[in-house]
Amino acid sequence: MKKLVLLLLLSSTLMAVEMIEVSDVEATYSNNKSNDASKETKQSINIGFANTTGNSDTLNLNGKYSLSSTIDSYNSKPLKMLFDTSVFMTKNNGVTDNEEYLANLDLEQYLTDSWLIYLSIDWLKNKFTNYDNKIALGGGFGKEIFANDKHSLKLKVGFAYNTEEFSNAQATNEFSSLNEYLEYENKISDTSKFYIKLGAMQSIDDFSNDYELLTVIGLTVIVSEKLSLTIEEEIRYDGLPPVGFDNTDTKTIVRLGYNF
Repeated sequence: MKKLVLLLLLSSTLMAVEMIEVSDVEATYSNNKSNDASKETKQSINIGFANTTGNSDTLNLNGKYSLSSTIDSYNSKPLKMLFDTSVFMTKNNGVTDNEEYLANLDLEQYLTDSWLIYLSIDWLKNKFTNYDNKIALGGGFGKEIFANDKHSLKLKVGFAYNTEEFSNAQATNEFSSLNEYLEYENKISDTSKFYIKLGAMQSIDDFSNDYELLTVIGLTVIVSEKLSLTIEEEIRYDGLPPVGFDNTDTKTIVRLGYNF
């Protein structure tokens, strides 16, 4: 009979000074994340861990560091900055079968209470999906379509210049793209919120074939005054993936946050 012991330990060394949706899926398409910077500088370190033993031995480790800040800028409107870097690693029977690193810098300058412009730099490295380096330099505009105590909806549209360097002999790919991002957030109660993030990218040179789609569905629950739990599910589709790789990837990420 198959024995499976799943140990899901979400490390209490997650030192988060704010409750930020923590997912290493955040940061592609110039902005598939919301910029939750506050008027004071805040930092967070978040770690998730899972281990399985029995007929198979697997290890899953993911971590994220975030830094956010806001200053008054154009016409006394806020300039928001968010930097984050993430790592995601899995081992199966002692052999590493996935190792991903990400880093992202996002700047948002509000022009009015709801309209903004943005700039972003995103980097990814994952040799197991054939990416030595994947870099996107982007910019565009956005709008908070509505925001109240219960719901919020934000839209961003822009362009990016992308460079893809591969681990195998595949030639480096450089191209411009149209990027879109939509985020909906629902405050279910005083202690929980649900969110959906949709990101899309289409190559200007091959609009119908070279594109990416990303869906993130998440739930954040405040467990206590200091603790919060975040669960995210990601589905990523690449219309033109690196040679020899599948179109679709999925991730399920669970992290515990310590807030102070």
